[in-house]
Amino acid sequence: MTENYKQVLLSRFRNKTHIARTFGMELSFDEKDRGIITMPYNPDLDHGERGIHGGIVATLLDTVGWFTCALAHGGPVITTEMSLYFLQKAASTELKARGDILNLGRKQVICKMQCWDEKGIRISYGTGTFLIISSIDKLKEKKNLKDFNGN
Repeated sequence: MTENYKQVLLSRFRNKTHIARTFGMELSFDEKDRGIITMPYNPDLDHGERGIHGGIVATLLDTVGWFTCALAHGGPVITTEMSLYFLQKAASTELKARGDILNLGRKQVICKMQCWDEKGIRISYGTGTFLIISSIDKLKEKKNLKDFNGN
């Protein structure tokens, strides 16, 4: 199952994750099934002080966390919370991020995400909570909740 779903996720990343393509991200998984994303340096993603914008780094971390958690769970998830720490300025450098599962529960997956520059200096890290989508339907049934459309 893991190898098949890994191929599904790699295809989804290439064909449906448009922001990743816009930023030039590449996804792979290592031998421990951790998501690894590399992103080449693009000066168009810099902020006014000639460093890579923190929102770009946050997007990179969210993306690697999502794909790591989706593979660990074996299905899609939704990011519900992220806590990020920026340690260094990232200027004119390729970035690499990795996700590590901290907890795989029945309703949510918790992931640690880290980002390094091309010299191996850690730029940022954080944790993310990713809700398992089937949990949402169960919660809506239990609480008789409706979404924004009244469904």
